[in-house]
Amino acid sequence: MANKIYAFLGPHTSGKSTMATQLLSMGINYIPTVTTRVFDDRYAYKRKIYKTVKADEYNKEKFIVNNTYQANSYGLRKSDVLDAYQNHKISIAIMHDVAGIKQLQKFINQDLISIFLMIDDEIFVDRMLRAGCSNDEIRYYVETADETGEFEHWRDVDFVVKNTSTARVALEQILAIMGLVTLVPQADFDNLVK
Repeated sequence: MANKIYAFLGPHTSGKSTMATQLLSMGINYIPTVTTRVFDDRYAYKRKIYKTVKADEYNKEKFIVNNTYQANSYGLRKSDVLDAYQNHKISIAIMHDVAGIKQLQKFINQDLISIFLMIDDEIFVDRMLRAGCSNDEIRYYVETADETGEFEHWRDVDFVVKNTSTARVALEQILAIMGLVTLVPQADFDNLVK
């Protein structure tokens, strides 16, 4: 089996960072996203999976994926992608738009699997409120998502995971897509369901 890279795509608050953090804690290789965005304390957990650099440092890097989202640059370094592809059976990455998926497809095509994390409007707003976002911030994210078609990107990916329940449910679906589940013998299964 060839080495695979699983790329997560989805609107703000869809759970991309949460899923990446959980998979990383399980020992799955993560290709870090380099960004010019500085995360405030509400999003401090993202500091573990994003590498924030100044714009001049960002511009010196060699990227396979290089996009702008909400006035910040986001990229996957060529060296990080090559390392993941050559040395790890399974790696994960976070994308911010379909253009990033297309850029990565040019590089590893059949060994890239894209997963869209889908949420509905109610979950979107609820998660932003719980993160402490103001009404203006929520309006901004909703308008940006509408303008960029973020909620429609599910049409351009390999798999869709509806992340409207618990993170555990979404994680189990992602693990199944990655083939990281084990079938039990029929007798054991029969005992489990009795």
